[in-house]
Amino acid sequence: MKKVLIVGAGAVGTSFAYSLIHKGLIEEIVLYDIDEKRAIGEALDLAHGIYFTKPVEIRAGDLKEAKDSDMVVITAGAKQKPGETRLQLLDRNINIYRSLIPEIVQSGFNGIFLIVTNPVDVLTYFTYKFSGFSRNKVIGSGTVLDSSRFAYLLSRHCDVDPRSVNAYVIGEHGDTAVLAWSLTHIGGIPLSEFCPVCGKRCFEDNVKEAIIKEVRNSAYKIIEYKGATYYAIGLALVNIVEAIARDENRILPVSIVHPEIFGFKDIPLSLPSIVGRNGVKKVLQVKLSEEEERELYKSAKLIKEVIDSFSSLSLSSL
Repeated sequence: MKKVLIVGAGAVGTSFAYSLIHKGLIEEIVLYDIDEKRAIGEALDLAHGIYFTKPVEIRAGDLKEAKDSDMVVITAGAKQKPGETRLQLLDRNINIYRSLIPEIVQSGFNGIFLIVTNPVDVLTYFTYKFSGFSRNKVIGSGTVLDSSRFAYLLSRHCDVDPRSVNAYVIGEHGDTAVLAWSLTHIGGIPLSEFCPVCGKRCFEDNVKEAIIKEVRNSAYKIIEYKGATYYAIGLALVNIVEAIARDENRILPVSIVHPEIFGFKDIPLSLPSIVGRNGVKKVLQVKLSEEEERELYKSAKLIKEVIDSFSSLSLSSL
């Protein structure tokens, strides 16, 4: 992969760019922001550190840069306020996407969209509709970060390295996110079987509920403390880009618009998916517990209701 255009030079976009330059994956990184001076300043600040990293060109540019980009990563949008849900952001961010996506497509862009702006699932859906791209080439960052939070909390509870924990959060990146305990392994051992080794009763209801609450509320807590989340999502995005750039066929819980799930058509939500050079290659049909299936249905239903409430207005405005 040669070139990535990052749309949005705020805290998330620049944290992602900072993490990306250390990986040595991309030859050229372009920052675009409606605040042109901000984009120029951030690009210069990052460029001055290239002496200490792998060779890469990083600079500010406009949306025409999308034409020969392999990937456009969109972090632009209104910032989530303390106490505000991700879905409440949609009123403000849908207007940005309504004009932004067609302009990117009109540049001649034919790569992969990676959507980060919240509510990420719903905006992944509208990017898919506004762009006319195939499903596999419109990817939301989904629950990749939520899954990292889940793995981190389990690692702390069980006193193991987070990299030894294989854990997935699926469904909405939001308040109905589903922690898939039935898919969770530590060192290849199912969590239910690891508990006797751990000795900390991590499969008891009160422990599970505390972890579920912490995963779902992590962003709200950080926003309350410091105003925004950006470091961890920046690192999560690099993992997605790396899977695509290196054609790794890595399994990640990214969000795409599914043709049908639970009888709902064209619903965007996160499920473990094989990610490689052309985007999402395959969505895995994972076996969940009955309770997890019920929770995933609720998550899909909520996303559908939100999309339906905005679809006729948003799509008719094109």
